[in-house]
This record gives sequence, C-alpha cells and structure tokens, in this order.
Amino acid sequence: MFLGRILQLRPSQRTPISDISYSHFFTTGSMEPQLQNFYDNPEIRTVFNIINTSTSSDSMKKSLEKSGVLIANDLIDGVLKRVRFRHSNPTRALEFFDIAASRKGFYHTQFSLDTILYVLGRGRRFEFCWRVLNDMRKKDHGLVTTKTLNVMLGRTAKVCSVDHTVACFWKFKRFFSKFDTSCFNALLRTLSQEKTMVDVRIVYHQFKHQFQPDLQTFNILLSGWKSSEDAEEFFEEMKQLGVKPDLVSYNCLIDVLCKNRELEKAYKIIETMKESDIYPDVFTYTSMIGGLGLIGQPDKARDILKDMSECGCYPDVAAYNAAIRNFCIAKRLPDGFRLMDEIVAKGMLPDSTTFNLFFRCFYWANDMNSSWELYRRMKSDGCLPNTQTCMFLLRLSRRHENVDLAIELWNDMVEKGFGSLILASDVLFDLLCDLGKLADAERCFMQMVDKNQKPSNVSFRRIKVLLELAGKMDSLTNLSEKMAMFGNSKHLNLPGGRPRKISR
Repeated sequence: MFLGRILQLRPSQRTPISDISYSHFFTTGSMEPQLQNFYDNPEIRTVFNIINTSTSSDSMKKSLEKSGVLIANDLIDGVLKRVRFRHSNPTRALEFFDIAASRKGFYHTQFSLDTILYVLGRGRRFEFCWRVLNDMRKKDHGLVTTKTLNVMLGRTAKVCSVDHTVACFWKFKRFFSKFDTSCFNALLRTLSQEKTMVDVRIVYHQFKHQFQPDLQTFNILLSGWKSSEDAEEFFEEMKQLGVKPDLVSYNCLIDVLCKNRELEKAYKIIETMKESDIYPDVFTYTSMIGGLGLIGQPDKARDILKDMSECGCYPDVAAYNAAIRNFCIAKRLPDGFRLMDEIVAKGMLPDSTTFNLFFRCFYWANDMNSSWELYRRMKSDGCLPNTQTCMFLLRLSRRHENVDLAIELWNDMVEKGFGSLILASDVLFDLLCDLGKLADAERCFMQMVDKNQKPSNVSFRRIKVLLELAGKMDSLTNLSEKMAMFGNSKHLNLPGGRPRKISR
C-alpha cells in the first residue's frame, strides 16, 4: 500500500526544459472526437443563426415560422446551451425564450430556465432575470429550484457585493414554499466560490440559527478553506453539533492538508476514515498525488496511480492530470507525456486540462514549435481547446509575431465554437495592429460581429486609428456602424468628424 511508504521521500531528478526534444510525443492517436451534439444538430444551428441575425422580436418570430423548424423543448435546450457557450447576445436569447413561452400550452424545462438566467446574469440584465422568474412562477411554480437559486446567486455574486448577494438570497424566499437549509447551502456555496471564506464565515455564523446546518453545509465550508487550521476548526464544530462526517468531508479535509504540505496529518485522517469503515476513493488519492508533488515527489505520486488500481480504485483523468502536473512542475515533460499516453492506453481521453499543463510549460519556455505541434495533436485527437488554451497560444504567437498561426487558431475558434472570442480578440487585434495587418484585423472584426460578439472598445479604437491613417474611410464607417449595433453609450467618431452617440 502506498500510504505505508508515502513519507519515504526521495529527491527528484530535474532536466532543463530546453534540453528536451518533444517531437516524438506529438503523434496522433485514434481517439473519437469529443464534440458536443448541439454543435452538429442542423436545426439548432438554424435557430441559433436566426437569433443572431434577427433585428427585432417580430422578425425573429417570422424567421422561425419560415424556417419550418419544430420548436420543441429539446431544441430550445440545445439552442440556449449554444447561446451560453458562444456568448451570444442575451437580449436576443430572451426574445427567443419569450416567443417559445408565449405559445399556448407550452412549458419551458428547468434547464431552459436556468440557462436563460445564466445568460442574462452574465450580461448583467438582472431586471430581466426577475421578470422571467415572476413569469415562470405564475406559469409553473415547480421550475424554480435550488439549482435556479444557485445560478442567480452565482451571477449576482460575480459582479455585486456580499450584501447585495445576501439580499438576492432573501428575495428568492417568495419563490419557495419551503425556504430551508438547502437554500442556505446554495448561498454558502456561491459565496465560497465567488467571495472570500472570511465572508462565508460571517454569513454562516449570522444565519446558522435560522437554518439547521447539515452535512452538506459543513462539506461546503470545508471545501472552501485554504488554511488547514480553519478547516480543522469547522471539522471539530461539525462533530460537536452531532453531524457525522462522510467521505466528502474527509476528502475536503485531506485536500486542504495536502495543499498545505501536511501529509502526515493527511495520513492520520485516512487511518481515522478506515476505523469508521470509510475508505479512500479516487478523490482521496488525487489529493495525495497533488500533495506529494508539492513536496517534490512526482515519482512517489506516480506510484500511487499503480497502488490505487491494486486496491480496486481506478484512476480517472483528473488523477492522471494531478500526476502530470507534478512532472510539469519538475520540468520532466517526457514523464508527463508518457502518463498522457497511458491515459489513452487505458481507454480514456485526455481533456483540455491535460493539454494545458503542457501548454503552460511551453509558454514559459517560449517554445513556439512544441506548442503548435501539441495543438495540432489536440485537434487530431478531437479534444476541444478551452479559453485558457487559446490564450496561451495567441500570446505566444504575439510574442513571436507569427500572424499565420494566430489566424489559424482564430479560424478554428470561429468555425468550431470553442474558447471566448471576446478575450482572444484583444490579443489577436494587438498582434495584427502592431504588424499593420489591417485586412486581417477587419476580417476578424467582422467575424466577431457575425457571431454577435462585441469587440472591446480598446481594440476598436486601435483598428479605427489605423484605418484613418490608411484612409480607408468606408471600412471605418462600416466598423463603426457594426459597433453601434451593440448599444455602446460612448461616442463613436465617424468619418467626417461627426460624433454619434449610441444609446445604451
């Protein structure tokens, strides 16, 4: 068993990253693509395009009727899911949501409600969120659940204060027949994710007498602490209140101990678990793998992957990612790539987190070639990059002034729908403007607008100045009008020196 040997530390051997060749790790495998079904459905694409191109609710309704697409719950769920991941216009999405809801006898699903609230909340259209909630309460009171509460609290806490978030929590009381501990847990979970644990502690002690804390309450509290002392304090309070810890409780405590490099304490907790007939699972082992990496023992961590299989607990991709991260920190990338190949050999698929571990190393090593070879392997393996992947590659391309590779990535983002165009565009436009690639900048700008994504004002101003210097007034007028469509309250100076105020 690995736990008996876990404290037998051995120095790890490190190899400079610049001395390693990685080309033999970029051969493609035979993985199936990990593409979401809602990207492949032609009816979802049709409705999604109608939402993005419609100029009003009436034109959208007419286009939907003309399309002949049956607007059913499954299709609405898929469309709103795509709206969420493509960062589309929240107002247009709400118009589509209302058109569907206005049909006689139609009821939205809980997924549709939660998704439209997420989209509106991300766009800070909170007044529309409350309007939707009131409408749904009148039509189908059962659609509003604690998951709905989680969505609203999460979007509120993202941009508002703790007091405002707590006020939003109490405002939800009228939507529930039983405003109980599960709702209180939703508030604590949101604050632990979006605010500080000091705020969580204050709110917990302020309202704990109005709600009876349960096992989930303490698991939320335990999972948020970075300090092992604070986590142990709540663990003791949990036991004093007669709440019996479960596997999740122990895993949260073990995780914070491992992150604080207190592996001896973590080992004692595992022994306590076993005495209560609670046995480690893949999350327990993953925490131990991460802890061993923090104390410089990536080889010991890799051994855990074998030991846990012998115990009947098989490692998942997250466990492998933790072991790979250790080798990346130790600058032993070949060992990390061998573990990634082992993931494939065991019939699993590396995810974007797996690849990003290597992208981070290549980015800081300024290794352009290895980064793009890895990206092409990622595409071939069918693993969709996320926003972090795109930012690593675009920033590296800007550093090397490589327009061709940056444009290749951008085109993939536009075509396949991964990553945030809004975040990536700032880096891309900086590169294109620095090198005077006006035609490419204008084309990418229009691609964003066609996807109903608003370029930042900073990027627009940079392109605007270059277009003025180049005397391309027609292009400038076109881009200014496109920006005006997004309702910016600032003045956009159109050609001819005529300021135009765009209403919010």
